[in-house]
Amino acid sequence: MAEHVGRSKKTLDGIHARWIARRHRNTDDLTYRDEWYDEQCGGCRFWFPLAGEMGSDYGACANGDSPFDGRVMFEHDGCAAFEEADEWVTPESM
Repeated sequence: MAEHVGRSKKTLDGIHARWIARRHRNTDDLTYRDEWYDEQCGGCRFWFPLAGEMGSDYGACANGDSPFDGRVMFEHDGCAAFEEADEWVTPESM
């Protein structure tokens, strides 16, 4: 029986590399807008962080008005359907 992928640092690093490449809003992009810094997924009221080590960077979008509803997103990504939460949610605070 194979070890779960969540227990392998090398595998988690590979997952992070794949997922980070799929960002909707890349801060390195010349078209990135300054106001987007305040509209990141991790600060949205529809953000559900993943459990475990990946939960510090990734979570699921649960906003039915977002094109990313039901998708795993990077906490510093974002979209136009952002709605500010009263706090930045972490796996430990859920």
